[in-house]
Amino acid sequence: MLVVVPFLFPNSYFFEVAVLVLMNAVVCLGLNLLIGYAGQISLGHAAFFALGGYGSAILAANYGWPTWLSLPATVAAIGVLAALVGKPTLRFKGHYLAMATLGLGVIVNLVLTNEDRLTGGPDGMSVPPLVIAGFTLAGEKLWYGIAAVVLWIAVWLATNLIDSPVGRALRAVHGSEVAGETVGIVIARWKLAVFVISAVLAALSGALMAHYSGFITPSKSGFLHSVELVIMVVFGGMASIWGAIVGAAVLTLLPQLLTVFKDYETMVFGGVLIATMIFFPRGIVPTLARLWTRRSGSES
Repeated sequence: MLVVVPFLFPNSYFFEVAVLVLMNAVVCLGLNLLIGYAGQISLGHAAFFALGGYGSAILAANYGWPTWLSLPATVAAIGVLAALVGKPTLRFKGHYLAMATLGLGVIVNLVLTNEDRLTGGPDGMSVPPLVIAGFTLAGEKLWYGIAAVVLWIAVWLATNLIDSPVGRALRAVHGSEVAGETVGIVIARWKLAVFVISAVLAALSGALMAHYSGFITPSKSGFLHSVELVIMVVFGGMASIWGAIVGAAVLTLLPQLLTVFKDYETMVFGGVLIATMIFFPRGIVPTLARLWTRRSGSES
């Protein structure tokens, strides 16, 4: 599908939207591992997305690092940061954990907004283009290819992770931490591991998007962006790899399609979300899969 779809795009605008869809899907994959499989809520994941873009941009623009080095160095650093932050934060549960991750997002947003010498302040900052082996990565078609490859690798890794003993440990954490501990699962280790994985995927997506668009603002770390990412995961279906992709695709494309409603765009968008949760309570993909299974069983 990733190979065939580009041949149907009539102009570069469709490639731009497709890149945004694919990068959002990468973030949602990691967030779905955290929320859907491990059962750990996060309302501050946009902070990791923004830090990925800002970190690579600052190292390249302010300190002269080559972008092929600044990007992986930033992603690795954010993985370490997520481990340091996640160790105390993941001791909380339920709404306390949601409040803690929300606080993390607020802190990052305030720092990015107020440290104007490094980040450009509320107006944001320019991001140098990504250069690898002397070749500047530019053009919507090329970036679509990069985003498609990154998503394909992320899906492959996530699928193998879920089908492994680690994936079963994550589902045990979600089902009952006490029951998981009784069978020898080190709960804290796996909760922290999946938190770091989801943060790294968010940072990688944020860094790539920043270099692709050439600009980044503190709004990328805002609470609303974090909520949008969580809604994508819930909309598509928690504990579903394909649900994360479908949710990211539908909710990225939907605002583009609803522009015809002009002043009523937000109202219609909200109505679509409400209707989806009523008729697809488990998310689009799990609900449709369940209906298909029932239909196949009745026919047989």
